[in-house]
This record gives sequence, C-alpha cells and structure tokens, in this order.
Amino acid sequence: MTSGSSRPRTHGPEAEADGSPSHRYFAARQRAEFPRLADFAGRYAFGLDDFQVKACQALEKDSGVLVCAPTGSGKTVVGEFAVHLALASGRKCFYTTPIKALSNQKFHDLVDQHGADAVGLLTGDTVINGEAPVVVMTTEVLRNMLYAGSTTLDGLGFVVMDEVHYLADRFRGAVWEEVIIHLPASVSLVSLSATVSNAEEFADWLVSLRGHTEVVVSEHRPVPLWQHVLVGRRMFDLFAVKASGGEDAEDGQQEGAGVNPSLMRHIRQQERKLGYDRRGRPRRGRPPFRSDVVSKLDSEGLLPAIVFIFSRAACDAAVSQCLSDGLRLTDSDEEDAITRVASERTAHIGTSDLNALGYYPWLDGLRRGIAAHHAGLLPVFKEVVEELFVRGLVKVVYATETLALGINMPARTVVLERLVKYNGEEHVDLTPGEYTQLTGRAGRRGIDVEGHAVTIWTPDVDPRHVAGLASTRTYPLNSSFAPSYNMAINLIGGLGVDKSRELLSSSFAQFQADRKVVGLAEQARAVRRAAEEFDDGASCDRGDFGEYFALRMAISDREKISARERKAAARADARVALTKLRVGDVIRIPAGRRAGLAVVLDPGLTRGGRDGEPRPLVLTEARWAGRLAAAAFPAAVDSLARIKVPKHFNHRDPASRRDLSAAMRAAAAVSEPRIQRGRSGPDVDVELEDMRLRLREHPCHACPEVNAHAANAGRRHRLLADHARLQDRVNRRSGSLARTFDRVRDMLDDYGYIADGTVTEPGRVLGRIWSEADLLVAECVRAGDWDGLAPPELAAVASCVLYEARRDSDVAPALPKGAVSQAVSATLRRFESIASDERARGLHLTREPDLGFVWPMYRWARGEPLGKVLAAGDGPDGMMPAGDFVRWARQTVDLLGQIGRAAGATSGLAATAREAAEAVRHGVVADS
Repeated sequence: MTSGSSRPRTHGPEAEADGSPSHRYFAARQRAEFPRLADFAGRYAFGLDDFQVKACQALEKDSGVLVCAPTGSGKTVVGEFAVHLALASGRKCFYTTPIKALSNQKFHDLVDQHGADAVGLLTGDTVINGEAPVVVMTTEVLRNMLYAGSTTLDGLGFVVMDEVHYLADRFRGAVWEEVIIHLPASVSLVSLSATVSNAEEFADWLVSLRGHTEVVVSEHRPVPLWQHVLVGRRMFDLFAVKASGGEDAEDGQQEGAGVNPSLMRHIRQQERKLGYDRRGRPRRGRPPFRSDVVSKLDSEGLLPAIVFIFSRAACDAAVSQCLSDGLRLTDSDEEDAITRVASERTAHIGTSDLNALGYYPWLDGLRRGIAAHHAGLLPVFKEVVEELFVRGLVKVVYATETLALGINMPARTVVLERLVKYNGEEHVDLTPGEYTQLTGRAGRRGIDVEGHAVTIWTPDVDPRHVAGLASTRTYPLNSSFAPSYNMAINLIGGLGVDKSRELLSSSFAQFQADRKVVGLAEQARAVRRAAEEFDDGASCDRGDFGEYFALRMAISDREKISARERKAAARADARVALTKLRVGDVIRIPAGRRAGLAVVLDPGLTRGGRDGEPRPLVLTEARWAGRLAAAAFPAAVDSLARIKVPKHFNHRDPASRRDLSAAMRAAAAVSEPRIQRGRSGPDVDVELEDMRLRLREHPCHACPEVNAHAANAGRRHRLLADHARLQDRVNRRSGSLARTFDRVRDMLDDYGYIADGTVTEPGRVLGRIWSEADLLVAECVRAGDWDGLAPPELAAVASCVLYEARRDSDVAPALPKGAVSQAVSATLRRFESIASDERARGLHLTREPDLGFVWPMYRWARGEPLGKVLAAGDGPDGMMPAGDFVRWARQTVDLLGQIGRAAGATSGLAATAREAAEAVRHGVVADS
C-alpha cells in the first residue's frame, strides 16, 4: 500500500522553483519517465500532492489505480489525469458518478478545461455529444451500455469511477460491481473513494478480477480540521491542545489527546444549573437560538457555514427562525447580486408556479444570506443555493445529509445540531464514517487556512462520544451486490448460465464472503480439535459411553419438552378460567408483586391484551387496583367466593377500596377452607419411563467415574454443536450468490423468460427494464394490464411501481376512478402473485407498489397547474415537496421510455408510453 506523506511536492511550478541541483535532477528524471504527467501538472498553479503524483504515475504505467482519500483532498485530480491521458493518446475516457447532479457538475468542469467538442454528457434523460472522446455519465448508463454491447464503447481506454464507495449502497451499489466485472481487461480503471479501512481488501479483489491495481491511500487533509463544541454562547476546542504544538496541533484532530478539561468543567456547571430529572439525567433545557449560533460563528470569523440538520422541515424552519429574528448577513451589493442570479435562473418559471413553489420567501432568505438545501427543493432552487454559496453570497446553509454526497460545496465551518438522525425506520446515532463525511466539508482548499467542525452541546451530547466519532478511522467498504431479474437475464443472454454463475462468484460480495469463510472454517477446525481433546475422558471401559450419554441427553430433552407442554397446558387452563370470571368473584393471585386475595371488578374480556387474552381489573387485599395480564396466572384460577360490588364502584376512591377489601377478606375466610379442587395427576410418560429404565440398566451407569465421564462428554457435545453451527455458516456463505442466482433463474424459468438456458422473447423485454420492480413491470406489459390506457393514465399507473413514500401512512391514497383504478388493481394482483412465488423460493426482490404518487402524476400529465398537483401529494402538511415531485416525475419518464423500447416499435403500448413521457416532460420537470 502506498500512503501520502509530507514529502516535498515533485510536480508543478512549486517543484520547479526549488533551485537545488539535486531537486532539478530529480524533476528532470521524473519528466523523462512520466512526460504525460509532467505536461498535466504544468497546467496547475499549485504542485500536486504526493498521493496524486503516485496515482497518476501508476496510470501512466498502464496500471489500474484505487485512490482512497478524505473529502476535499483533491482525489478527482487523478480522474482528470485519466481524461488527459485519453485525449493525449487518442482513446476514450468515461467519467462515471453516482448521481446526476455530480455528472452535471463534472461535465461543466471538464468542458471548461477541454472545450465543448471534447466532452459529452449521458444521464439517462440527457444526451449531449454522446460520442465525444470524454463522456461524463451516471454509473447506470455505463452498465446499460455494457449489457447492450454499445458501439460507444469502441476505443475506450479509461473509466473513472468517482465515489466508488457507493457500491455499499443497498439499493444501487450492485451497479458499480456489474460495471467493474464487465469492463474489458484493456480498460484502465480509476477508482476514487472516500477513506475506507479495508482498501487493501477491495484492491485485492480488483487485482484478482482486472490484474495489477495500485493502491494509494492518503489520510492527510490539505486543510487542517479543528473540532469544537458550542456550549450556549461559548465555543470550546473539543480536544486538549498538545503543549508541543507543531504539526500534530495543526492537524486539528489531536489524535491521542484527551477531551478538553475546560470544556468538561463548563458542561458540568451547565448541568448543575439545569438540574436533574428523577433518573439522575440532566434536564434538556432550551437549545441555543439558531440566529444566536450564526451570530457567534460570524463574530468568530467562521462563516460561510453549513449547518447539518437531519430533517427537511427543520431546515426550512431554521431559515424561517433566522428571518423572524431579523438576521441579515449581506450588504446591499450582495443582495442585488443574489437577486440577479435567482431571477435569471428562474426566469423560465411562470408566476403561478413560482407562487406554488414559495419563491418569494425563498428569495427573501437568499437576499439575507441564508438558505436551506435538501432533496425537497426544486432542483433549480438547489442549484442557485449552491452557486451563491460557492460565490460567497450565501453565508449559511441549513442542509440535510444529502449535501455531503459529493456536491462540490465546501465551507469554512460545518455545524452539527444533533448526532442522531432518522434512517427511515428509527432514530440512530451517526456513525464515525457519517460524521467524517459531514465534517469533511469544512475547510476550502486555497481559501481557508483551516476548517472547523462545531457540535452544538445539549445534555444528551457527551464530548467523549464526539471525540470518538472524530478520531475513528474504521470505515469498512462492504458489498451490497445481489442478483436481480434484469441482471440475470442480461448475464444469461450474454454469457450463458454456467459462465453467469462463475461471474457472480467473482463479485466483491462473494470475495468478501469467501474471505469470511476462511476465518469461519479455521474457527470450525479449532473447535473440532478442542472437542477431540475430550474423546478419551468421555469413554468408559464398562461399555459404550457414547450410547449411554446419548440416552442421558434424550431423557433431558424429553423432560424439558414435557415441562414446556405442562406449562403451556397450565397457561391454556388459566386463560380459559379467566374468561369465566365474573364481577365480584374473589380469587387468589398465586405469585408476583400482587400475590394474595383479589376481587374482580371487571373481567376484562373486551380489553384483551396481546393475543386477545383477558386483562381483569382487580382490587387486591393490599388495596391496589389495576389490570393484570394473563401472565400473572400461570395456572387456572378458582373463584373462592363471590361478593357484591357496588354498581358505581370507584376503584380510585381510597375509602371505597378499603370497604370492599374488608368484605373480600371476610368472604374468603369463610369460603376458602371448604374449597378443595381435585386435580388429576399428570399423565405418565411411558416413553420417558422406558428411557430412564434403560439408562439405569446400561453397564456404564454403575461406573464410579460416570459423572466425570459425563462432564467430559458434555463439553465434547457442546463443542461439536458449536462446530456444526460454524460449519453451517461456512456452507451458507460458500457460493451464496450463485445459489441466489439459481433461485432467480428458477423463477425466470417458471415465468417463461428463459427456456433451456436461453433468453426468450419475453425475456428480452425484461432485459430492457431497469427498475427495482423489473419483473413486475415486464409481467404487466406482457399480460396487457396497462393496454388501452390514455397517456396520463399510463404515466399515473407506471409511477406506482417506482414511488416510495418517505413515511408510512395508515390512510390509503385516493385514486382516479375508471381505467386508472382498474389498472392499479391489476398491478397489485400481479405483485401479490409474484411476491408469493418469491417467498416460496426464499427471495425478496420485488417491492410492493406504492400508490401515493398516482394522483399527482395523473394531474401533472393532464396539464393541471403545479400548485394543484403538489396539493395532491402525501407530504406531512398535505403538500408534496417540489423536489420530490420532480425526482419521481423524472424517474417515471425514464421508466416510460424503457416501456416504450421494451414493448416494441409497433406496439400500441409503446406509442402510448412515448406520449405519456412527453406529457410528463413539461414545466418544472423539463426545466430540471
């Protein structure tokens, strides 16, 4: 592995400025050995960093390269050198990114460097100069090209995979692996990743698949990052600064240093002021006003800043709060410049749409230097915020974590309001990797001397936890690769079944699984060896001790089963008895905190708890009143007596409880001695008695060392059980992807998409559908479920297989009546059939359709106003965020295009799909 260091830069004007003979000689030798790099480096005003030089040298030597470096360190320079090499050698270079926004950004950067004729853009719905020698594209576009055998691949020499750590993404990560596996061996692969702790493992896989790959890892940040905690209005360094200062102090992370004692003392003082709750935890108090936080940053010279808040609504609320507090961070010239940019970029949007989008409140925030940035914003709004922030006109941006995903928008300071986020299912702590990704935005190269990360303190924030997040360097890259229906069809169509299985076995997912198998197999062998050490101690000279021990184990198992059965029968009797209780019955609670006499106030038959069990309301002899769960009665309960309970008895009144409790005790004293319930004895387990007899008659039973032998045999038995579990894990991991592929292939075979290992005509249709619901879409097309729909109706129905609501709702969304409702019902029935067949095979590949976007899509495709369309959404305030609407609408356009191509040029459905796509592609959808 090659790591970055602090050695002098060896390329670029700074290196040439060193006049020492030794340095001039070294630079001349480097120019002779790497002339392309020397030419490339000469175009930069600054010298290349050591890790950039090493990676570029590897590329010029025709090696693949994996570069792992922090956000903002300049690893994209290596990708730009691949572009330079391709143009200089007459070959092509594809530059892939995980999201369209990054592709657009990189396209403009490369056009500025190399001119519009040399650079193209392909993002699914955008095609610009697609046959150019340098093409920027999303990774999915390249995957589709490889499967289709596109002639655009001719002459391809380099592929840059920016943000390659996205292959860990559970929804889209498989695309990265598909591309890496399918790329011709003649293509040099440039993989650019955030810092990961298992870079060597990933590189080993690349080497095994594609040959020599140079690994270049740098953990050095070109702009040092300082960590702070804001407590009220006081800012503290998180770490204690080392007395020696120097380079360690400049790194800002203070590795090895403890948490600042002054910070801890101040926090203890704050907690004492707040006081503590009954559990001894500090009370929360009021968090600092957001305008106060911004003012503090401004006074410390720490703007511009990005404040990460893990909620769209909270980001918008933060801007509103700052405006309400009168915060203004811009002067009149800046306000005018902001207004010009915003007006120019939104000039194509009509006045009514601008009103529906909240344009004027948004512009008011921009003019004061404050904005929000999240996926719910219209894309052009986000782009304006990005442009103004980079130009220094917007000073504070409240953003969700999506901003950390590659967009080039660095700041001087990053602020974290909380260290907890909602992941779609529950609130979870930030991981060290997420913390590093977010705070990595702080510090602009060439502008800031240092960056700053600020965590806002609340009583539930422990600075030691923050220090752990800031110091951890373990961010493993784990594959999310798994076969899909579309993938299986395209693999089988291009390679056949056997080679497809082999290819899946060469994925990074299987590579990691196999490596884990090595460790598990060694554990299994070690456990087996440990078990063998007890072989001698578990033997007996009087007979077959293995047979004797097996009999003992069988008896023990039988006794446990019998005990469970008796307990279950007793619980069943208890539940039946509880259903027979009546108001006024005096009973005895057998055990627990409420043990003793009790009188039934309400049998609780209509207030059943879990599994519908009765939960009687009782008054105990200790005068406690409350409901009891069925679990309080492990066996049947008898009515000892019955007393009269007043009709309007108030169990919350102490005097009433006292009088009824006395009456209960009196009645029980008379009745309980006469209660003699005969219980039949337990049935004799004949088989168990026979086993016990055979045990006593076994020759080993009389051995004086029988207990010692049994102890050794027990240890051996437990170790062998551990060995069996480990071996089962080994077997399940080995070839796991190939087995999943076999189940997918079996499904496709049953549905007629492949026959005798060959892709059928319906299979070729499926091979053109790129969606998480690929099989469902193909089945609906094939069965004619969507035939006869008008273009707006088809757009609405198609959206349900794509859309995924951001939060669950118990309210079923309304649907347009008639053809749309009927087609949606047919789609849902088709899904249920597929899901049932998947469950039978242990597959979970097709997600249930979500109907929350059907109405908005239908209205938009019919040409209704944007405000009315957004009001038909399922947002928390009844409105669908504009950014969500545009994103799902564009995905619907993409799917309609796939349906049109898959259904065949002469098909009526194909024509409708094309018309539907055009009906959706207007207004803000087309503008975005």
